[in-house]
Amino acid sequence: MDSMIKLHDLQFVPFIAENEIQTAIDSVADRLNKDLSDKNPLFIGVLNGAFMFVSEVVKRFKFDCEVSFIKLASYQGTETTNQVNKLIGLDRDISGRTVVVLEDIVDTGNTITALSEVFKDQGCEDVKIATLFFKPEAYTKKIKIDYFGIEIPNKFIVGYGLDYNGLGRNLTDVYQLKSSYNMTNLVLFGPPGAGKGTQAEVLKQKYDLVHISTGDVFRYNIKNATELGTLAKSYIDKGQLVPDEVTINMLNAEVDKNPQAQGFIFDGFPRTEAQAASLQELLTSKGSEVSAMVALEVDDEVLVQRLLERGKTSGRPDDADEGVIRNRIKVYYDETAILKNYYQKQHKYFGVDGVGGIDEITDRLSAVIDEL
Repeated sequence: MDSMIKLHDLQFVPFIAENEIQTAIDSVADRLNKDLSDKNPLFIGVLNGAFMFVSEVVKRFKFDCEVSFIKLASYQGTETTNQVNKLIGLDRDISGRTVVVLEDIVDTGNTITALSEVFKDQGCEDVKIATLFFKPEAYTKKIKIDYFGIEIPNKFIVGYGLDYNGLGRNLTDVYQLKSSYNMTNLVLFGPPGAGKGTQAEVLKQKYDLVHISTGDVFRYNIKNATELGTLAKSYIDKGQLVPDEVTINMLNAEVDKNPQAQGFIFDGFPRTEAQAASLQELLTSKGSEVSAMVALEVDDEVLVQRLLERGKTSGRPDDADEGVIRNRIKVYYDETAILKNYYQKQHKYFGVDGVGGIDEITDRLSAVIDEL
């Protein structure tokens, strides 16, 4: 599945893979076989988008049936027109028949409302609605959706029969409109004592980003006994590592709290390649991606002296013991080396000199960010 595609003037990011679509169609077909085995249903595909879905459903239906296609368009570009055009293609008697409307996608429900009225007027005994994709957030009608393959958020998608101004219908995977073109998502790293927290605060204000510290997120969820916090605590209490899935779900909740954000600074996550892949998957689902991993680089001896000096006032025992400090720095580099390689392969790793005044370091970081 391509990481990103461009159709006309818009970019789209991966959303649903073909194997997931096929599984959903299997489920719809199984229910149709169970419910309509003795009905000799008339499957009516709504053109243009439903042609692939119709083909797959009919291939899986094991009993007598008939197939027809009609056209009743309601989309222009990426926006619904909220109106339907004249019905074309219904050329047979449907009185007393069981009709199954096969749609590629149901959002507002305008099309199926118009079709249901036409079919009832022509004496159809029963009308069933089956759709591959269903947007419950956008659906405004009272007509029951009898069968659907996959519920999706109210986002514009292409692929598997769906198009953007004529392009994309032939794609076997489904892609979502990339709406966050200008988001800047940073994975910020720096060894202990590098001033990462200070710079995160400055960058947050300068670029209007949301700073997500994994440690802060964990503490918030555990303190407030959220479902995820309680789950995480159950692992911590047993001395076990919290599974990546729990952490990524916490981050997902934080991202969803800030739908208008210009981007995010991720601090403390990811730590492994698997976590980096999970973060990318999360951002892809939001129509975005990691822009860069930015790491503050400071000589070890400078870090040790900074932390020993900080330990005189911070009250933190791990800032007062040189051996502990050096071990913390070693652990940092062991972790960072893995991610440095991961993001370098994507040309997204940027090392920045972390020695100097706060404003100097901010200028260096800004030079990188401004180029993204």
